[in-house]
Amino acid sequence: MSNDQENIQLLKDIAAGSRQAFDIFYEKYISFVYQIAFSIVHNHAEAEDICHDVFLEVYQKARQYSEEKGSIKAWLAVKTKSRSLDRLRKNKPLLIHRLENLSGSKKMEPGADLQFLHSLEKHLIVEALKAIPIEQREAIIRSYYNGETHNEIAMTMKKPLGSVKSLIRYGLNNLRKQKALMQWVGIDRGEKK
Repeated sequence: MSNDQENIQLLKDIAAGSRQAFDIFYEKYISFVYQIAFSIVHNHAEAEDICHDVFLEVYQKARQYSEEKGSIKAWLAVKTKSRSLDRLRKNKPLLIHRLENLSGSKKMEPGADLQFLHSLEKHLIVEALKAIPIEQREAIIRSYYNGETHNEIAMTMKKPLGSVKSLIRYGLNNLRKQKALMQWVGIDRGEKK
């Protein structure tokens, strides 16, 4: 029996109520699910909670997996991404942290699923950046993406240092108002409902 067939059989056994099959399935995929969750929320405790939610759903709804719709990894990746985005929407706004984490200082693990999530995140921020004034956008890109210091930005843009700091501050405030990013971090801006 191939590895894929073994994993599909594990899901069938889980659907039939097998705790042993669930434990085996969990051990096979926990690091994969955790890696995706952490790449989105950048918080160990939150990523662990998301893993719990994903595997609880697998245990309760193992019959939902359909081989025709894709691999087990893709099925788990979609569930994990969905739970992670829900968690971000419900929690505090993470815009500034998202920008800092995308600045290139952290390298993503290779893998199509993680590259897709990273690409989606970047796309949302790029779309929001397009909607703010050009000088604010340039200052933010130079600071967060190019890693330039405020002094370097001031020299390049031929602006006083205080003006550059203001451009970045106002630019970040304007980014918070962008619809695409509000959908990413949640419309409640982190306020408890």
